[in-house]
Amino acid sequence: MNNTLNWTEQDKRAVDTARILAADAVEKVGNGHPGTAISLAPLAYLLYAKVMKLDPSDSLWLGRDRFVLSAGHSSLTQYTQLYLAGCDMELSDLEALRTWGSKTPGHPEYHHTKFIEATTGPLGAGVSMAVGMAMAARKERGLFDPDAAPGESPFDRFVYTIAGDGCMQEGVASEASSLAATQNLGNLILFYDDNRISIEGDTKIALSEDVEARYAAYGWHTQHVDFTNGGTKYEEKIEELYAAIEAAKQVTDKPSFIKVTTVIGWPLPNKAGDHSVHGSKIGAEEISALKQELGFEDKPFAVDQAAVDFARKNAAERGKADHEAWQQKFDAWKQANPERAALLERVADRKLPEGLELPSFEPGSKATRAASGEVLSALASQMPELWGGSADLAGSNNTTMKGEPSFLPTERSSEEFQGNPYGRTLHFGVREHGMGGVVNGITLSGLTRPYGATFFVFADYMRPPVRLAALMGLPSIFVWTHDSVGVGEDGPTHQPIEHLAAYRAIPNLAMVRPADANETSYAWKGALEHTESPTGLVLSRQNLPIVDRSEGSGFASAEGVLKGAYVLKDASAEPQLILIATGSEVALAVDAQAELEQQGVPTRVVSMPCQEWFDEQDEAYRESVLPKSVTKRVSIEAGIAQGWSKYVGFDGASISIETFGASASGDVMFSKLGFTVDNVVATAQKVLG
Repeated sequence: MNNTLNWTEQDKRAVDTARILAADAVEKVGNGHPGTAISLAPLAYLLYAKVMKLDPSDSLWLGRDRFVLSAGHSSLTQYTQLYLAGCDMELSDLEALRTWGSKTPGHPEYHHTKFIEATTGPLGAGVSMAVGMAMAARKERGLFDPDAAPGESPFDRFVYTIAGDGCMQEGVASEASSLAATQNLGNLILFYDDNRISIEGDTKIALSEDVEARYAAYGWHTQHVDFTNGGTKYEEKIEELYAAIEAAKQVTDKPSFIKVTTVIGWPLPNKAGDHSVHGSKIGAEEISALKQELGFEDKPFAVDQAAVDFARKNAAERGKADHEAWQQKFDAWKQANPERAALLERVADRKLPEGLELPSFEPGSKATRAASGEVLSALASQMPELWGGSADLAGSNNTTMKGEPSFLPTERSSEEFQGNPYGRTLHFGVREHGMGGVVNGITLSGLTRPYGATFFVFADYMRPPVRLAALMGLPSIFVWTHDSVGVGEDGPTHQPIEHLAAYRAIPNLAMVRPADANETSYAWKGALEHTESPTGLVLSRQNLPIVDRSEGSGFASAEGVLKGAYVLKDASAEPQLILIATGSEVALAVDAQAELEQQGVPTRVVSMPCQEWFDEQDEAYRESVLPKSVTKRVSIEAGIAQGWSKYVGFDGASISIETFGASASGDVMFSKLGFTVDNVVATAQKVLG
């Protein structure tokens, strides 16, 4: 291995070009974050030009290293390097920063700009996704090439992330960083830009701990490169920084933390270190002074074309050489492992196995969380790429596939859970926010399908990563159990009320609340089939009746779940009333239907486990389930009514919960809150007039 850094005047000139571009791009649009992009240009260039495996001609090359800019507000830190490396980024793109339709939005966006590995901006989120990517790299190696020598597998790679002071203050970064140390993620290298500036100025007003010591306490390998020499003299120590990176790469049993002490905006002549350059344009006078100091022409976007050409040639040559060396390893692996190569081809396309078999359940009684656990165990042998776990709630969430080992360094096995580095059951600890980010990072890695679980009420702790999954179009799967006041005696702190409506408000997220065990099977199938959006599975703690769907029963197949809503049991004649329910309330709707039919009211029961999937169906199907001619409708769901008006209309009503719960048994809670046959019938009669 060549650990010698070749750093020339042309490299230095390319770094300065990146600084100029960052200043000019923000100045042109009138807003943005230039300071960090200017002072971090040496680190970013070092990574892109000298360290990372990256092929500018192939943004999806399987053998590439991954880079996540957790400090996403400093998007120009990354955009300028993509430009210098020739990664589908041109000067015109930088000139169009933060404008409609450009490749350079205010924060990096996955799927929008090539070579962007994750959408970042919410501080700390990038750290959690980088941890997920590092975990995924190890899992993928175990799935496809477990016996290769360290560093010799085509599935080995490093994950690099840059975080700032803001990221270090966000709880999600702490949650994920703690987990990263527990997992011994030697393929993860985090750079902390210690510039001590945030929007409110000097961070000493809110941040006082030694962040490097905190990471050492987590169990990370830590190093410090101080460009300020203790505040005495500014010196960009490129050689020392490169040596720190090389040292970090040799530490295989710990993630690595490299603190880089900088001055924000350096080398701005007058504003370096000023918090004004964090999130505002610098001003024409200061930019002119910067260009004079760096020896650039005083005009907008005055690039040094020779430096750009040099950087692009270097990136292309390095990328070609790295890709060719990797390809030799990959071809040899493929030839030696035809079955695993076939698996790789399938999972890379996010295809399900042919003839996927889901468990079916006989009439009886079962909690949907328990049914979900049986579905997962049935999927285990059919989908080796499926893995996941809970935020310390495995037994309650039923997320442990039967007989599968934990994904753990072997020495961290416990009496309850034995594991190995390539295991399958994930233990996120009590870290819901971090779990969501890690699941997204694993999904972004692309070769496995992860899920993460907790109680539905604690989905409040993890909304940001779910929103990011929806924004990125990731097929992350979130399992949320204990879905209603049926939780019972744990009381209002554990009884979700507003959560369904709140999560349904997120665009591109499907929320699925199955009514029984067989609906749960199809809910999992639908979640796995949706490859461009996340799914939330919302499951019951309490047992629910398993509908008898046998021929002649009058009840429809649970396959209707895949369309979001379906006629579970139709009226005896042309329906006068439609009852629409989800989850545990579907059984109540069925009982109420029987009473209403006895009273001479032809009543249809519609199970609507997923509003979003139903809304995707064509108009003819939606009309067949909810005909416009039947305006008398009642929705029944143990949550707030918000969002149901578009289905029940002006002539309908909603049986809902508009207050917090209480500590009592689930049966008592449902009764006290009006989830009874008598109340459904009375509400229906009122609607019918």
